[in-house]
Order: sequence, then C-alpha cells, then structure tokens
Amino acid sequence: MKKLFYPALFHKAEEGGFWVSFPDIPECLTQGDDMTQAYEMAVDALGLALTCREKEQPPFPDSSDPTNITPEPDSFLVVIEFDMLAYKKRTGSRAVKKTLSIPEWLNGAAMAMDLNFSQILQEALLAKIQA
Repeated sequence: MKKLFYPALFHKAEEGGFWVSFPDIPECLTQGDDMTQAYEMAVDALGLALTCREKEQPPFPDSSDPTNITPEPDSFLVVIEFDMLAYKKRTGSRAVKKTLSIPEWLNGAAMAMDLNFSQILQEALLAKIQA
C-alpha cells in the first residue's frame, strides 16, 4: 500500500502544547505537549481513524489540497505522512492461526531441518508484500 498524506491543523493550546484536527476526518482529534509529541500523536490518531474506516467503500476519504485550507489564528497547517503497512506492523501484532497444505516430501525435508514454518511463512509474505 502506498503512503497517504493528510493535512492537519495544529492549534496552540491555552495550557501549552498543541491540539490537532484533520479537516478530512472530523472525528480524528489528538493533542501533544510539544510539536514532536503532537505530530507523533497525530500519526497514531490518523492510523486509528483510517483503520476504522478501512472496510468502508471507499475506504479512505480523499485528501484535501493543503493550498485550499486557511488556518485559523493560532493554528498552522502540517501535512501528515502515513504508511498503513508500517502502522499495522507496529500496532497489529496479534497472531492469527492459518492452515496450509504442502507436499508431504517438502514437509518431511523441512521437519528434518527443524525449520520454523511460521517464521518462514511470515518472512516470505513480508517479502511478497514489500515487492
């Protein structure tokens, strides 16, 4: 999956730090004590919002043209880069049991070498996905 880019508005919070909103995803809000934390929280909040929308059609809202967004006073525009595959790798570590079929001779040879089927399958799938 390609990277996604969404404009975010960083608003100065009265108590310090920033709160962040996304014009294209109104339910997506977050905050941070400083610019770095606010950006990191914005990436995570965007990931959660997009993951929740993933099964919808279309799955993700179109991203607004940042030049068409006028920030309010005490706020500024930041484009957030989001990589769904990296987000899922970081947050989706729950194991899923799968059943597979392979030739008997291959199973015997792999067992004789004490190979870890799960690890090899994960490595092969990751290589295929990233290709």
